[in-house]
Amino acid sequence: MGKPNRRVLPTIIGVSVVTTLAANVTVLVVRGGDAPADSARGEQRARYVAASGSMSVSPSAVAPLGKRLTPHVLVAAPSTLPAGLVEKVRGAKGVKGVEVVDAVQGMVAGKQVGLMGVEPSTFRNYTPKPTAKSDALWRNVASGDVAISFTMGNDGGVELGSRIPVGGKREQTRLRVGAYATMGIGDVDAVISRDAARALGMPTGNAMLVSVPKTEPKTFIKKIRKALPKGAKAVAVNPEIDFPQAGEIPDANGQVMTAKQVRTVIQAAYTRLGWPYVWGGESEAEGGYDCSGLMQYAFAKAGIHLPRVAADQARTGWVIPYSKAEPGDMLIWANDPTAPGYISHIALYLGKGKMIAAPRRGTVVQVQNVYTRNMRGAVRVSPKRVSSLHR
Repeated sequence: MGKPNRRVLPTIIGVSVVTTLAANVTVLVVRGGDAPADSARGEQRARYVAASGSMSVSPSAVAPLGKRLTPHVLVAAPSTLPAGLVEKVRGAKGVKGVEVVDAVQGMVAGKQVGLMGVEPSTFRNYTPKPTAKSDALWRNVASGDVAISFTMGNDGGVELGSRIPVGGKREQTRLRVGAYATMGIGDVDAVISRDAARALGMPTGNAMLVSVPKTEPKTFIKKIRKALPKGAKAVAVNPEIDFPQAGEIPDANGQVMTAKQVRTVIQAAYTRLGWPYVWGGESEAEGGYDCSGLMQYAFAKAGIHLPRVAADQARTGWVIPYSKAEPGDMLIWANDPTAPGYISHIALYLGKGKMIAAPRRGTVVQVQNVYTRNMRGAVRVSPKRVSSLHR
């Protein structure tokens, strides 16, 4: 995972912030089939939270987990959202919850990533279940720690409990990594408390998450668009992905890749063999590639400009069973224990049980045998659908 290839929100000019949160990157809806958490998994997840015994904040400083809500729409602006707009959205038909946050693209451990300032007591209700349930995690955030995504920690090599620079390109403050915890919002790789966000100079209350479980996000966005202040944007957080029935995938008119495009994509991926895995890498300029950066590079050579992260790349076509995969399809996995169902890894299928992938930190781009643990299927890429994502 890494930064997206396009920005839908305008630039914020400030001492300690870089640009507004790139809200175009989205995540998959978590569907049925995830195994229930058992005690072993609970113990495993506990290892993703730094020891909180030295924290000055009391256990009562963070409210217990309330009713969990799925965020469907993200609204963000260069400056504070008008209170009247927030209340209008909160009272709109179908809205089950609104959470106001601070949101920017900031520098975290030397990487430009989505950074949110949140109220731990209430924001936790909008996160994936394993993340939401951890009282220690949210106490750490409330005490001044930064929680980073599982991929940033595991693949980016940022150690739990270490102190890392957080802020803008010119001014940064060292914060302790208090947890590995994916928030379920694409491109948001770091979360701090709103108090910490203010200390860093982040804009206050410039974004909000909206839960509208019985309304299509596109419909809701269209409804509120005219009420948004200048420079504000609204985007879907959890759009559906397409699971077709057998025989429903079209085979022409730009709906799927041509044989020439497939060959070009595969040949381009082969030219990257041996390049190091670099979290957030998408070109030679970064010295290597991560899994989605490799896909972005290879497909661009065929004129197909994929979104940046694996979770969003999984929506660029039809998700089909691996047994139906063909060369040129992308294979997707949900390996993140802090956010079950979140697509966190992707690779290019070559056929005959082989794939090209940028596996993990410490490896290089390589041809591998396909493995099916945590696999969610294959993506038959649609150039037409990819083009629609850039409009």
